[in-house]
Amino acid sequence: MVFIHDTKRTLMMVVDLVNTLPGYDGDDTLQSPEDLREFLVTNPYSGTIRLDADAVAAVRAVRARLRELWAVDRAGAVPLVNAMLADGEALPRLVIHDEYDWHIHATSDDSPLATRMLVEAAMAFVDVIRSDEYERVRTCAADDCDAVYIDYSKNGSKRYCDTGNCGNRMNVIAYRARKARETP
Repeated sequence: MVFIHDTKRTLMMVVDLVNTLPGYDGDDTLQSPEDLREFLVTNPYSGTIRLDADAVAAVRAVRARLRELWAVDRAGAVPLVNAMLADGEALPRLVIHDEYDWHIHATSDDSPLATRMLVEAAMAFVDVIRSDEYERVRTCAADDCDAVYIDYSKNGSKRYCDTGNCGNRMNVIAYRARKARETP
C-alpha cells in the first residue's frame, strides 16, 4: 500500500492519537499540556498551537471520534469522515512549508489544533477509502491489546500493533503452546 507522504504521516498521527486512549491497561497517556507537547514532538503541526488545559481537552475529545473509524467498514467510514470534514468546515488548499513539499491543508493555520487534527485525519481516511485499502485499518490481534494500527506491509499480513511487543509476545505464547502439545 503506497500513500503519499502527508497521508501516511497523518495516518501515523491518528494511530498515535487513538492509542493514547485508555486501553486494556487503563492508562490514558494524554492528560496534560506536557503530554500534548510530547505528542507534538513525534507528530508536529504547523500553525497556531496552544498548549493549555482547554487544548488538551479538545484533542482528547477528538480521539473517540477517530477511534470509531476502526469499528466500521469502508462504507461505514464514509458518513463518519464526511461529518468530520463538515464539523471542521474543511476547505482544502495546497500549501508548502518547512521541509514538506506541496500538500493539502483543509483548515486555516489558526484553527484550533483539535480541529486541524480531526480534519487532517478525515482527509487521510478519504485517501484510504478512495484507494479501497480500508481492510488495512486494523485493531491489534493480541488477546490483551486493543491498540489500533494501519497495515502498511506489502502483502497486508500484519496482525499486531507497534505499541508494545504484541507480535513477539503472541509468537512466544504460540511457540510454548506448540511445545507443550509436543511434550508427552
